[in-house]
Amino acid sequence: MPSERLSVVVTRRLPDAVQNRLNELFNVNLRDDDAPMPKSELVAAIKDADVLVSTVSDVIDAPLLAQAGPKLKLIANYGAGVDHIDVATARQRGILVSNTPGVLTDDTADMTMALLLAVTRRIPEGLGVMQSGDWSGWSPTAFLGGRISGRRLGILGMGRIGQAVAKRARAFGMDVSYHNRRRLRPDVEEALGASYCEDLDQMVASADVLSVNCPNSPSTFHLLNARRLKLMKPNAVLVNTSRGEVIDENALTRMLKANEIAGAGLDVYEHGTEVSPELQSLSNVVLLPHMGSATQEGRQEMGEKVIINIKTFADGHRPPDQVVPGML
Repeated sequence: MPSERLSVVVTRRLPDAVQNRLNELFNVNLRDDDAPMPKSELVAAIKDADVLVSTVSDVIDAPLLAQAGPKLKLIANYGAGVDHIDVATARQRGILVSNTPGVLTDDTADMTMALLLAVTRRIPEGLGVMQSGDWSGWSPTAFLGGRISGRRLGILGMGRIGQAVAKRARAFGMDVSYHNRRRLRPDVEEALGASYCEDLDQMVASADVLSVNCPNSPSTFHLLNARRLKLMKPNAVLVNTSRGEVIDENALTRMLKANEIAGAGLDVYEHGTEVSPELQSLSNVVLLPHMGSATQEGRQEMGEKVIINIKTFADGHRPPDQVVPGML
């Protein structure tokens, strides 16, 4: 790369410390508006920038990449997931893609456990009563939830986050099983206290709580479809802090409404911000606005990784967190 400072366009407002550091190092175009960059501005950005700092709210597909200018050589994604980026097409056009893996593992695993507890112990219902002023005092039969100790947790996807969830679940006295594209080493399984389940249907049917921790890809789209969801126990709970597309949301909504599944805790949705009003109306569901990674520490560390990836690239080296097609 030439010695002059790179031209960097950031598509969303980032934490102040991250933006200030980017401004020190590069010729950066920042956004004051904390909203997704309009398509027209995104097209203009990829025509003129050396580096695009994208987020999950940016759809960077083949038609968009076809409009990229010759200067664009790196998409430094602010986030670990890159299913919103056509990585293969970017690579064909000579554009590298990097991400920020690892820094959000603990934050997302914490949120998984928070949702698990919120659903099984009916925390939002209790909160609602207190906030409305309708609490009339303790009762032996009020707000009865379920104990999670001794329950079986099935983890779908045993990467960094899945393993972090397993550690937390074991501390709560849960029995942990998992299904993954590749089985973990025996020593890792032993350390996690987790048993491998090769048959996903079998794990779904045996789980008291099912946690989705796998990425969105063609092979995982609607992996939990209507047929597989019907295998769940009527008293089972489903938690998803990964990607909404993994679950057939319409089928899940129907089953929750019919009490064929006891409850669900969701931080992500199949259609992004378009959440079904029917799903929102259910009392056995806890819904969060995609805040699994929303800690000050995590967002700061994401920014630091973005900066390292860009700086390493500017120095003529491969970004340390480069995403390679076929390895997602």
